[in-house]
Amino acid sequence: MAAIPYLLEKTVAISAVTRACYLTSSLFASLQKSETITKSDTSPVTIADFSAQAAVNSILTRVFPHDSIIGEEDSKDLQGDEGKVLRERVTELANEALQRPIIAGIEEKPEWGIGGTVKRSSDELLEAIDRGTAQGGSQGRTWCLDPIDGTKGFLRGNQYAVCLALVVDGIVQLGVIGCPNLSYTDVSSADITPGQGSIYVAVRGQGAEKYPFPPPATPAPAVKLSIPSDPNPPFRLLESFEKAHSNISFGTLVSRSLAVTTDNPPLRMDSQAKYCAVAAQTTGGYVYLRNPVPGKNYIEKIWDHAAGSVIIEEAGGAISDSYGEPLNFGLGRTLGPNKGIVACAKGEAHAKVIRAIAEARQVEEKMKLGDGDLRL
Repeated sequence: MAAIPYLLEKTVAISAVTRACYLTSSLFASLQKSETITKSDTSPVTIADFSAQAAVNSILTRVFPHDSIIGEEDSKDLQGDEGKVLRERVTELANEALQRPIIAGIEEKPEWGIGGTVKRSSDELLEAIDRGTAQGGSQGRTWCLDPIDGTKGFLRGNQYAVCLALVVDGIVQLGVIGCPNLSYTDVSSADITPGQGSIYVAVRGQGAEKYPFPPPATPAPAVKLSIPSDPNPPFRLLESFEKAHSNISFGTLVSRSLAVTTDNPPLRMDSQAKYCAVAAQTTGGYVYLRNPVPGKNYIEKIWDHAAGSVIIEEAGGAISDSYGEPLNFGLGRTLGPNKGIVACAKGEAHAKVIRAIAEARQVEEKMKLGDGDLRL
């Protein structure tokens, strides 16, 4: 019997993300302000980001030593005397994640450097964090990791995600997203129920599925994901919670063009959890819409979209930039010229969203000239 493509990679990725989700969820309600750093772009990074990246990269390096890794963080703020306190805390937390007993139902292997008495030094873990400095490109195998996507959501006590993808020769082949706060049974709300989360998985050509998090004592079969195909669904936009991440007023124009009704208000949540909500929806009308904020020449990072993109496609959906162009994950650490993101049901539903965006751009231009109306 022929081997199943990317079976080992899938199993290792689920293991790494699940362990990172245990780590981050344990810190979710107890993180101290002293354990948060503000980066040069004003975005926060926490000991949870560092610890999760250290743990995940340690596992990936042990199992796939020749693969490169693109990670969001580096160890600069953990070095020297100034970083001593944070460094020691990251070392403690990453080792706790790695030492967690073998998780039933995942088929983990101790030789991956997990379970029991495994212990990594601070130097080893800082080196693991810095394995994430690869530049990517159109050739070779590269893992893309966002250890906590939606750090502000994590700090607020809202949605966040641990996101891991494997890009091979510029094509995303595997994606795993852990959403410790996204309901396993209901994605119609951003509200959280502590202890009831989910993990989403997709391998190209093999479909998309979800599992409960934390994993139950008796492993449950995966739930297959299939976005309903409806050429005229009841549209509902999923947008970023943070106004700095998306052009909210533009989303209002798109909603008007799509005839979104008042009983389908935008669902705002942080992180790639939005991709998971689109993949798990039951209506066929959910649209993840990310529009560039005016005046900001932001270039999308591949770790913010790689895992979510393959989950959408394998659930039967469509993903593109806001002009309908495919996303290019073979350009390096960014999506280059791709501007904006659209993820929704494929076919006519996706075409309608792209047309609505074009119409919204026209209205926006008229408004700049004083000849437009933003009223719904």
